[in-house]
Amino acid sequence: MGRQAGISTEQIAHLHNYRTSQNFSGVEKLILEYTDGMTSTPVEVSDALFARLREKFNEAQLVELTSSIAWENYRARFDHAFGIEAENFSEGEYCALAAHTTEAGS
Repeated sequence: MGRQAGISTEQIAHLHNYRTSQNFSGVEKLILEYTDGMTSTPVEVSDALFARLREKFNEAQLVELTSSIAWENYRARFDHAFGIEAENFSEGEYCALAAHTTEAGS
């Protein structure tokens, strides 16, 4: 699905380091940063990040973006809770790993 939406193989391969990758535009990096914040537990979307999003997107676009991210988080957590695994549709392709953060004492 990602490739059909215009996501390149290079972007998928460098998703884990999108902040420093040259494969993403500034807007794409902003969206991915927002996605990371919404996916964190607890959710961590700062006022500064949301202000940067408001510079790029109108209200309707922010609602749609936020809804899409929330829906994918819902699906991922639902599947995880029920032990639903991948259907191997992307066998032999990239398996993008989540960005890992380290906290003090971890």
